[in-house]
Order: sequence, then structure tokens, then C-alpha cells
Amino acid sequence: MLIRKPADIRPSEITSKENYLNRRKFMQSAALAGSSILAVDALGAMLPQERGAKLAGVVKSEFSTDEAPNSYDDITTYNNYYEFGVRKDDPVRNAQEFKTRPWSIEVSGKAEKTGTFNLEDFIKPYTLEERIYRMRCVEAWSMVIPWVGIPLADVIKQLRPLSSAKYVVFETLLDKENMPGQRGRSLRWPYVEGLTIAEATNPLPILAVGLYGEALPNQNGAPIRLVVPWKYGFKGIKGIVKIHFSEKQPRTSWALAASNEYGFYANVNPEVSHPRWSQARERRIGASSGSGLASLFNASKQPTLMFNGYGEQVAHLYDGLDLRRNF
Repeated sequence: MLIRKPADIRPSEITSKENYLNRRKFMQSAALAGSSILAVDALGAMLPQERGAKLAGVVKSEFSTDEAPNSYDDITTYNNYYEFGVRKDDPVRNAQEFKTRPWSIEVSGKAEKTGTFNLEDFIKPYTLEERIYRMRCVEAWSMVIPWVGIPLADVIKQLRPLSSAKYVVFETLLDKENMPGQRGRSLRWPYVEGLTIAEATNPLPILAVGLYGEALPNQNGAPIRLVVPWKYGFKGIKGIVKIHFSEKQPRTSWALAASNEYGFYANVNPEVSHPRWSQARERRIGASSGSGLASLFNASKQPTLMFNGYGEQVAHLYDGLDLRRNF
């Protein structure tokens, strides 16, 4: 059964800003204990392992758009997940038997709290939030997705990066036996992405563990992935197993593959064209009859918004930065 959000319910009607900020302040004050991130059992939510299982204790977020989400079918059958193949329908076909338990995340680098953490322990101190975000792919298509996850900023603050840490680097699992796309040469494996500390501690990015109120499907990055709504989709690294705090800007996978096409910042900027297509307009999947490829090619184009429409929340992060040179 699909869990859908009525289009006429606005985020501001669900969770008051005062309650949201009070809860957020409480979570940020929780301290890490020993070698585990377990800190606030009352706010924890264990992740079910069953495919399609409903997530418990999910709260609505004021950061959500009030646009109608794409269908569950659109979101879970038209994917970029190169570890499982380069075609949009490869992930849903090739990822179904992928095992996401047991799963651990290694934290290293310039931070006070480092070590290897079990996934359930890693997310347990946080309340799961549903955030309906516009998502923009560099290939000029977009979706609106009801993600469920935990605020990346809260995680970063608990890990306590040192003042020398300027970047947060994420790495995906390397498993050529079970991730057939890694047997090819489309990218250098394992997949690596990164954010500046300022970007990572902005309130918008989340580490997603679900969508539509259910456990994250394999083809969408289970069991945990990055979601940064003002950047192009290739920043959304999936199957995260490592988080590293670095003094230096990381050499990310797509920048290594094609530095003239995929820069480190990857901000949605309609004024800067990709070398092979314009970024000024986009096609919204699901904006016409059909789904997947049929929906993409039948959908009418709409103007692309600067920072994917999140400029009010993030434009200040790039004051003084030339967004044409730093794309």
C-alpha cells in the first residue's frame, strides 16, 4: 500500500516552527557516549529490514515544498545508481537481491568522534523526518520526492569536526560481486562525493533512510544515502559506508571522470550550461501521462530555478564565489 501526502496539506500546518526548533535544539545537545553514537533512546527509531516496511516515528518537516510528490513508481523505477548499471532501469532490475544488513559506517579524519558504527546505532539518536524536496538531475529532468531521513547538520555536530576540517567526504560501498556496475569503467570505484563543512551543516541536507514513509528501496540508495536538494543529483551518494573529515577538497568521482562537465560544487545554476545540453529548463517526471521514460519525454519543460529554488536558504554559502568557474 502506498503512503501518500495530500497535496493540500502545507508543512506549516503540520509542525510548528517553535516545536521544530525546540526539538532540534534538544537533539543537538545530546552527547556521544564512548565508541557509539547512541545517546537519546527516546528519540530513536530502529530501521526495519523488510522491503517496503513502514518507518515508525516519522515527523513532518517545515523544510518541505508544498509541491505534489512524484508517484512511488516514478521514484523507484527511474534512477541513477551507477553501481547497479548506467541505464535508468538498471538499478531496479539489478539491486533487488542486494543485502543491506549488516551495515556499518566508518567515521575518520579531523573530528573528535571517530570509529566504526553500526547503522542502527548511528541513526538512533535522531528523529526521522519526512522532507518533500525538489530534486534536479544534471540531465535536465527533475522529481519531487518525499524523503525520510535525519538532518546531516545534527550528525556533523555530534561528530565534532575540528577547526581544521574544511570538507566532509562520503564514500560508498565497494562490492563488485553484488554491485554489477562496479565491474565496468564508467567511474572510478568506490564512488566518492563531498561537501564543504558549511554546506554539510546547513539545515537542508539529510541522510535519507526512506521515502514515502517506508524503508529506502535498494535502487534508491539503501540503507542510507545523501540528499542535498539545491545541488544536481550526482551529489546524492548512495550506500554510504565512510564519512571522512578532511582539510583538503576531495577528488570526487564525477569530477575525476569529466572535470569539464561535473564540478565539485554542483549547484543548480540555470545560467551555466552543461557542455552537452542547456540547464535553463527541465522536464518534470510525472508531469504528463505515463511514467519513467514515457513521462520524461512527454512532459512539458519548465524553467530551472537557481539553487533548485532553495536560494533563500543557501545562497549565502557562496558569497564571493564565482559560480560559473566553480560549477
